[in-house]
Amino acid sequence: MHGRRQRGRTPWWRARLVRWVLVPVVLLLAFFVMAVRSGSRPLVDVLRQGNKRVLNPVMLRLAGRRHWYAARVEHVGRRSGRSYATPVVAVPLEGGFAIPLPYGTEVDWLHNVQAAGEATVVLDGVRHRVGDPQVVPSEAILPALPPEWAMRTRFYRFSHWLRVTEAT
Repeated sequence: MHGRRQRGRTPWWRARLVRWVLVPVVLLLAFFVMAVRSGSRPLVDVLRQGNKRVLNPVMLRLAGRRHWYAARVEHVGRRSGRSYATPVVAVPLEGGFAIPLPYGTEVDWLHNVQAAGEATVVLDGVRHRVGDPQVVPSEAILPALPPEWAMRTRFYRFSHWLRVTEAT
């Protein structure tokens, strides 16, 4: 029976996939939801730092490309003058974009965009120059969002969004 798969046995690779990939992903997702929904500053900061050091460098390879859900915001450091890029979710709205702020309003990239008054949003392979950054409460932007984003906003308890206008 060498080389034949026995009936009822899970292939070795599937068990490892579940154990080493899917379980950690599900646990991280659960932690993300719990941290964001709780609004606990220490939990959110742990999540934010983990994303900044581990997930963001990986996400930046795909963010902004065609057929990928994440966009990238390209901005200039308010003190250093260096160019930075941050993966975000950008929801197209008439005349611009709305970007949820799951970690709150005290994040560096947001301060950089506000200080410069402009940035570039790369979404689906297209670069959009944006300006007039305004942090708005979720209740104010909900009517402009697609229904699925209104539902996500309530589920994750996003309290603020960044609204930017596309430059012409």
